[in-house]
Amino acid sequence: MSDMTFEFRNEGMVVGLPGGRAYFNYYWLRDACVSCIDPQTRERVFDASELASPPRATSAHVDGGMLVIGWQDEAQASHVPIALLEEVATNGRADDPAEIARALWYHDHQPDIARVSQQAVTGTKDGRARLARALIEDGIAIVTDMEHSHESLPRLVEAIGPITPSAEGLFFDVRVEIEPTNLAFTAGPLEMHTDLPGEETAPGVQFLHCLENTVEGGLSLFLDGAAVAEALRAADPEAFNLLSSHYIPFFYRHDNWDYRAHQRVIETDLDGNVTGVTISQHLQDNMDLPQDLLDRYYPAFLKFIRMMQEDRFLMRFRSEAGNCVVFDNHRIVHGREGYVAESGRRHLRGCYTDRGALRSTYRVLARQGYTGESAVGRARARA
Repeated sequence: MSDMTFEFRNEGMVVGLPGGRAYFNYYWLRDACVSCIDPQTRERVFDASELASPPRATSAHVDGGMLVIGWQDEAQASHVPIALLEEVATNGRADDPAEIARALWYHDHQPDIARVSQQAVTGTKDGRARLARALIEDGIAIVTDMEHSHESLPRLVEAIGPITPSAEGLFFDVRVEIEPTNLAFTAGPLEMHTDLPGEETAPGVQFLHCLENTVEGGLSLFLDGAAVAEALRAADPEAFNLLSSHYIPFFYRHDNWDYRAHQRVIETDLDGNVTGVTISQHLQDNMDLPQDLLDRYYPAFLKFIRMMQEDRFLMRFRSEAGNCVVFDNHRIVHGREGYVAESGRRHLRGCYTDRGALRSTYRVLARQGYTGESAVGRARARA
């Protein structure tokens, strides 16, 4: 790379990279110097606001894999990895191993759900990476061969991230209760929803460990909210824009708690990609958007809900004792058919961890060479 070219400008410089010329701001280059990060804590130790004057480059050359930049008012040169410059020039940001494209799926996805044993997840890095990648890519996976104990679930969750508490505490039990605080704790049907949208930051990843299930009925229902949202965008862009732009109120209240939060029904990232959905009619508060806006919002909202009821999106299967369904609570919409409470016993134990923790775990494993790629390619191979 010794033949790289440099053009110095007032606010930044143009670097002739192998993939083409790219412009970089001087402040950004000064911030990107490897000496700005403490090698022990890995935190930034440089404060650009302390510079006496705006940085301006006077020289630049390549030394190994580093771009070495001399500055007008500083004795010390900056060393910026050329690989970082190439990543930013290509993608606009540094490489992120957890930035994996979502694989949308439909009603026939059940045979393709990634399955990993509990022992593989808790005992091997490869198993942990396979589960983490499947959750990022597909949004859902099944952990098999779970031990039948209350210690089994926390041991599984903590292999991915810390347990995130909710209003129900660290854990909740899905079974019939005499005085239920949630419709899930009855034998009735449970409409398609995402969990706890009334919390300011709704839980990220949900774990449902099936301890026993001998009842008649009670099929579990799942769909890929991102797939439905993309179908809505294709069919009705205006409806998509309404649901992805405006926040509506949700709640979760009982005798001892009163949670309230506003959420977008369709969640998008900075690039406009669908990252998830938030839907829960039984925890939806009275709409507080302007009444004239509701003239357009309600039809879009109801259209989206009706789409979620279409067979092309809905996956049905029976929860089996010894399995733990793990899914992205911001993407996977779930529900349950009603069942006959007197016909047997149905007991699922659940809890949550954070999506940030999931991605953190995957990034660390990917740096160590465990990418979990054996867990992917199922739906792609069938497409």
